[in-house]
This record gives sequence, C-alpha cells and structure tokens, in this order.
Amino acid sequence: MLNVPTLWTVFVVNFLALGLIWAYVTRSYPKFAAARFWMASSFVAAAGAIAALMRLFVSSPLPLVAGAAGVIAASCLATMGIQRFYGRPVSWRIMVVTGALSLGGVIFFMVVVDHMQLRMASYTFGQALPLVLSLRLLLSPPEGRVSPGARLASIVILAIIAIYVVRAVGNLLGNDFSAIAAGQVHAVMVLGLLFLSMTLNFGFLLMAMDRLRNEVADLALLDDLTGVANRRHLLQRLSEECARSERSGQPFSLLVIDLDGFKTINDTHGHAAGDECLRHFTLMAQTRLRPGDMLARTGGDEFCVVLPSSSLREAAAIARRVLEVCRQDAAACTAKDIPVAISIGVAEWDRGIGQFPDRLIAHADHALYAAKKNGKNDLAVYDPPPPLSPELVGLSEATRKFA
Repeated sequence: MLNVPTLWTVFVVNFLALGLIWAYVTRSYPKFAAARFWMASSFVAAAGAIAALMRLFVSSPLPLVAGAAGVIAASCLATMGIQRFYGRPVSWRIMVVTGALSLGGVIFFMVVVDHMQLRMASYTFGQALPLVLSLRLLLSPPEGRVSPGARLASIVILAIIAIYVVRAVGNLLGNDFSAIAAGQVHAVMVLGLLFLSMTLNFGFLLMAMDRLRNEVADLALLDDLTGVANRRHLLQRLSEECARSERSGQPFSLLVIDLDGFKTINDTHGHAAGDECLRHFTLMAQTRLRPGDMLARTGGDEFCVVLPSSSLREAAAIARRVLEVCRQDAAACTAKDIPVAISIGVAEWDRGIGQFPDRLIAHADHALYAAKKNGKNDLAVYDPPPPLSPELVGLSEATRKFA
C-alpha cells in the first residue's frame, strides 16, 4: 500500500535537491536568468509540500491553504522560467491574477462554502493554466527549432495536465481524490506527479545544456573584439556559397576591406584606440549591409563581407555605400576623434573559382591592392584577364615547343 505522507516527504526531498541543482547552475551561470525562476519554483514547491504535510499534525485549514499556495506559485514560476529562457517578457500580471483567483477559490470553498469538488477545481486551475500557457513557447520557440529538452518538457506537461484533469473530473463526479482522503487513488496520483515533476526539471536541464552548447559553438565562430564573424566562420560561409553557386550558377560576391593607416593609429594613439576604431568601423559597415550579408574580421585590420546572390555591379554599389559612410564619418571628426579610412577590393564568384573560396579571396585581395595603389581610401573591382583567342593559344603552345 502506498503511503501518502511518505510520498509527500519524498516530494519535499526531491524538490529540495532540484532547487540545490538549479542554485548551483545559477551561481555558475549568473546570466542564465531562467535558472533563477526554476530554482525558485523548486524551493517554493518543496515549501508548499512541507506546509501540506503539517496538516497531519495541525487540525487547521491553514496548512492546506499554504500548501496550495506553494504548489500554484511553483507552477507559475516554472512557466515564467520558460518565458525568460526564450527571451520573452515575464507575464507577472497574468501569473499573479491566476494564482490569486485559484487560491481565492480554494479559500472560499474551504472557509465560506465547504465544497471539496469546487475547491479542488480551483486548485487544479491554478496549477494547470500556467503550464498550458508555456506549451506554445516550448512547441513553437522563436528560433524555430524545438530542442530535445523542450520536446521532453512538453510531453511531461501534457501528462501532468492529464492527471490534473482526471483528478478534477473524479472529484466533480463524487470521488474524493484529495489529500484529506489519503486514499490509494490520490497516492498513485502523487507518485505520478512526483515522477513527472522530476522529469520536467530534467527537460529544463536539457534545454539549458542545449542553449549553453549553442552559445559555445557561436563563440567559436565570432571575433572577440568586434562581435562579428571570425575567419573560421568566413571560410565556412564561403565554402557554402561556392558550393551553392556551382550548383545553381547564381553568382555571389566578396568584399575585402582594409583600414588604411591602422598601424599608425596604434603607434600614435595606443592599441586601445585602435581597438575602438575597429569596433566603430564594424558598427558603421553594418548599417550599410543588407540582411543576410555577413561581415567578418579576418585578422588585424582586415575585414571581409560575403554578399549572397550579388553581381559584381551590386557588390560595387554596396562597397561604395560602406566607403561613403566612412568618408562622411571621417569628415565629421573633431580634434579628439580618430578618422577611419578604408580601402575595398571587390570580386565576384565565377566558374573558374568553383568550390575553392581561396581563389575568390585572392581575386578580392588583388583588387584591394589596386585600390591602395590608387591612393587608398577608395575601392577597386577585380577585372579578370580576358581569355586568350585560339590563335594566341596556338602561338603560345608553339612558343613553349620551340623554347
């Protein structure tokens, strides 16, 4: 026979352990705000279970009210953690109203009108509604990809809601599934909710691990100083664009950008000023790029911009916009400011490049050198040499033969 007080004791120990785990996560990752809500949810649930257990020793409705308040608050906090996890504003007002209505119903049907079925219905409403509201975010997250942890949490929440519904319907039909009865049906439900609550928190932990793993992967592809893509990310993107263009025949273009006189800035004003110039240029350049264009810092004072589905003419127009914004900014500089001047090389993918992005980079570098040779603070477009005519090809072969 299942013993309800023993199960509630296990419930308390379980949630205290989960609270300590989330407390460790919160301390280790202080910027992970969702962990704070899930930690609070675990500790509040444990406190609610402890209060409910006091009903065995105190002949007063207060322990039941306090226990119900704790469990309802725990459901609301868990939902707010999910909202915070996905970067959505926490709906404090909705949660407070839901909790107040639910707890008010519990108190009314306990003190004013003694009606166990409606009391349990009010209790179930406060537990279930916050979890129902969280399902939409878990199943349709803003980033579009449902992680394994979110999928597990969704399944568990659906199972918890199903138990709540069965309990509410059972009470409305005249069966006593409440903790007061301490019957076997209620004991089985407590055991099921205990297991599901543990599994739900494991789902949250999987969500956290997936998020942290993605953040680490992103950091490996970003430049520490400017926050744009690094050389590794650039080469990955170029390889993808080259393969796509070779399949479709649709060209794309590349800009190679170099800050003119950057060594002089470092030598004259210091490396901190040089770093600020790099960050400032990054912000200016991004204002002239299109959604989908990728700006990358490839090292030192050199940047590249990948322009998908762009012809050489379109790429030159974008390069001109980036150049003009830097010129305008330099013209507006005061004595305290450091003007930023740039040179840009523009190149377009062609069949000769194929799936070798280093060839495209070499073409854009060739154009960059031409821009610097022309006096810097300018742009140049890579102009491939014209193909040899058949007569010249034959003459070249004959020359090699007699050489």
